[in-house]
Amino acid sequence: MKQISKLLFMFLIGFSIVFSSSVLTYGDENVDVIDEFAGEPIVVYGDNLSDSQKEEVKNLLNVNSENAHELSVTGQDIAKYIGGNPNSNMYSSAKITHEKSGHGIVVNIITADNITEVTSDMYLNALITAGVENATVDVASPIPVTGHSALTGIYKAYDAIGEDLDTERMKVANEELEISTELADREGLTDEKIASLMAEIKKAIAEQNPATREDIEKIVEEQLDSLGISLSEEDRQLLIDLFDKIKDLDIDFDKLKDQLNDIASSITEKLDDLDIDIDRGFFESILDFIRDIIDSIAGIFGSKGE
Repeated sequence: MKQISKLLFMFLIGFSIVFSSSVLTYGDENVDVIDEFAGEPIVVYGDNLSDSQKEEVKNLLNVNSENAHELSVTGQDIAKYIGGNPNSNMYSSAKITHEKSGHGIVVNIITADNITEVTSDMYLNALITAGVENATVDVASPIPVTGHSALTGIYKAYDAIGEDLDTERMKVANEELEISTELADREGLTDEKIASLMAEIKKAIAEQNPATREDIEKIVEEQLDSLGISLSEEDRQLLIDLFDKIKDLDIDFDKLKDQLNDIASSITEKLDDLDIDIDRGFFESILDFIRDIIDSIAGIFGSKGE
């Protein structure tokens, strides 16, 4: 009897997990909920999208035009916000939803296969540098692109609602994004390793408050050693130059420590450390677990009948 009670208890726990998770998933997929505190989301489409591609992106980002501000980001915007090439092709798009204070920044790449260079953690790092706070950002593209134009679109979204971001911080944030993708490409490092490196250096800047370029160089070297990363001399200097600029920006990294910690301890690395097989999927594993319990209970009652 004790064995049956234990199995029934385990079954109820497993069932409650699946039931509650299913309710949350149903709500996410079928109900377009507006956070009245946060206000209407802002959607910025890449200007080079065709009409059909724009409609596809609208569906991907779950945009309801009746309760969203919709804009387009152009090559001229790249020139305006970060001094980039005004002839740039713009395809990646973003939806920005302002959140309550303390929420932090959450970045979701909806079309991971089509954003080929920039990861969610890279966006997150750059947005922190740019001065963005308390927002959920969804990024999508209907075709394979690097993903860089979405960052400019986010800047334009803030400008459109009168929340001016510092121009110098935006430029440095874009430089950070470019260096991150370059290091991943040239040095053969994982995207998670690059994102963790950037976050750890920022955390060290917050803790040590470096005053000179030499101080920055020491921090960069320490974090490279700590993460076991070996870079060419050219790439080391790129990092030192970048963070020498960042230290002179008006950024209160101290209040962003929690967000930086989240980046440094990315979900991918946590799963790897725990040696979890993520290919089967969370819900499939739970359902298998419940099936095993049901089989065990059936077996026990079956044996009693025999």
